Amino acid sequence: MGLFSYVKSIYALDTIDTRFTSSSTTPYKAVIDARNDPATSGSKRDDSVPGIGVKTDRLGRPVAQPSKWGTLEFYFYYFVFLTVVPYMFWIAYDVSRPSDPNYHKYQHLLSPGWVPGRKIDISDAQYFTFRRNLPFLGLLLVLHPTLRKLYNIVRPISVRSGSPRLNGGSYVSAAESEANMGQRASFDFGFAFIFLVALHGFSAVKIVTILYMNYCIATRFPRKYMPAAAWIFNIGTLFANELAEGYSMAKIAAYFFAPGMAGYITDSTAVTLGQWLDRQSGIMPRWQILFNFTVLRLMSFNLDFYWSLDQRGGNPLEKQLDPANLSERDRISIPANAKDYNFRNYVAYTLYAPLYLTGPIITFNDYLSQLKYPSKTIETPRTIKYGIRFLLTLLAIELVLHFDYCIAISKGNPNWADYTPAQLCLLSYFNLHVLWLKLLLPWRLFRLWALIDGIDPPENMIRCLSNNPSTVAFWRGWHKSYNRWLIRYIYIPLGGSSTKTRIATIRTVVNYVVVFTFVALWHDISLNLLIWGWLIVFFMMPEVIAGYIFPPRKWENHKDAYRVLCGAGAVGNLMMMMIANLVGFAVGVDGLKSIIYGIFKDYSGIMFLLTAYAVLFVGIQVMFEVRQSEYRKGIFLKC
Repeated sequence: MGLFSYVKSIYALDTIDTRFTSSSTTPYKAVIDARNDPATSGSKRDDSVPGIGVKTDRLGRPVAQPSKWGTLEFYFYYFVFLTVVPYMFWIAYDVSRPSDPNYHKYQHLLSPGWVPGRKIDISDAQYFTFRRNLPFLGLLLVLHPTLRKLYNIVRPISVRSGSPRLNGGSYVSAAESEANMGQRASFDFGFAFIFLVALHGFSAVKIVTILYMNYCIATRFPRKYMPAAAWIFNIGTLFANELAEGYSMAKIAAYFFAPGMAGYITDSTAVTLGQWLDRQSGIMPRWQILFNFTVLRLMSFNLDFYWSLDQRGGNPLEKQLDPANLSERDRISIPANAKDYNFRNYVAYTLYAPLYLTGPIITFNDYLSQLKYPSKTIETPRTIKYGIRFLLTLLAIELVLHFDYCIAISKGNPNWADYTPAQLCLLSYFNLHVLWLKLLLPWRLFRLWALIDGIDPPENMIRCLSNNPSTVAFWRGWHKSYNRWLIRYIYIPLGGSSTKTRIATIRTVVNYVVVFTFVALWHDISLNLLIWGWLIVFFMMPEVIAGYIFPPRKWENHKDAYRVLCGAGAVGNLMMMMIANLVGFAVGVDGLKSIIYGIFKDYSGIMFLLTAYAVLFVGIQVMFEVRQSEYRKGIFLKC
């Protein structure tokens, strides 16, 4: 493989996650066998040409369209990209120079940078914390898998000689799989407590207490009441963690041992002990900030266990499946053995170190399956490419923050009236990209850690923020593992979605409201995020309604016209999606009002919006063709 081909493969969908290029119902071993088959490995697939295995529409024509990359239309688009994109970066850079009149307002928020002559904008608290702790996380990335290897040497698995392997050896024996799970889960269980104490100090006791209470709900409550009790307990825990600010031991002691007295009673032994315990808070004193990710795993264990009680016939051997070669869908849906829903496995899963802080989210069933049978999707060359991709993403955000001070500008109490409409829009645009990158980096780093450790969780981000023409598809691809969790544990139990009838469409809208209200409250108990959640649903409505009025099946003979129609509507979608995310995660409602006023205050703002509309239309046509190029390879993603 040449250098250019290798660099190109780093940006392939298969490098990010094999789930994007193979069906969830196909065991990955079949993909490996097809890749190694000399008869098929060298052939270039083109699903725009009729043939066996090609996906077709109702009229029998290929869904994938012939390539448009070499057409006159797209040569015009290339010209737009080559002129407009550099100008976009220049506008954001121009207002980030020391010569800008507003530079003095946010200069104090900038830090020394590593690019000569430039400071860096690390005023965002999340990215600042991640950047500061990156060396320690890198050390853990090496230390944790190394400790596991040493543990495996000291405590090797013992499998009875001659234990049966079905199907002539294609199955890992049941005894070996149980030994694998026991070895890995025991290490994860022990390391979890060490990791938890190092992170949170005495607060580890609070976390383990919550875990134990949840485990009791799952395993001891009457079966018919367990799901409701689990939801009430876990949502209540989110609120209690926020309102009680992590349960200060000094405040608890003052409440119980000095009732009716304000403040701390310094001469009280109980309060003094509580204050000392609060100081033993570890590396991350505010443990409750990221506990919402743990809540997702708690609910996954509870509901996977609850559903397992109805699936007594779910054993893979009873379905004539190879348990060592299950598809991803089977790993998630087929329950574990009843004895595997025990406290050790529960804690090992809930506090699994690589995924503990921010995910990605993996279901309990999937986790146990991968403990027993190592996933065939983990291949060293792909993991190396994934690591390189992470480093390139890190370089990207570092360069953006050296040349575009959009975060510091928004935090420096700006007078938005001082900025032109183009500057306002592009500062907001880059603000959202920094938001995307700062979330992408931890997710990719922790997933890389899990891959090195032998667990393959879902990738959280499929598309770049600038490669999303659909609001609905955007939310399928944004925080993908969380989206999958919502679908499995909330959306499908509520009834899913349908636009076949008016009643079904209304039910779908109600389901969206319920899901995004939960999403907003799960992120944080704040008015901005609640408004953000409702705005998301509101801004999804035009797309849902348009899909009902203009179904693709009625445009099968006018695909180019339908592409133009969808492009015109998608521009509005993109603008509304940007507005919602600015409210939820960047400038808030008041900041958005100021930005909108600055854009519409004169005629130039309206002209800029019309120009931006045309440019976004060009970008959306390219997004459509990117997806068509995937269709031609037989890859049909819903985002």
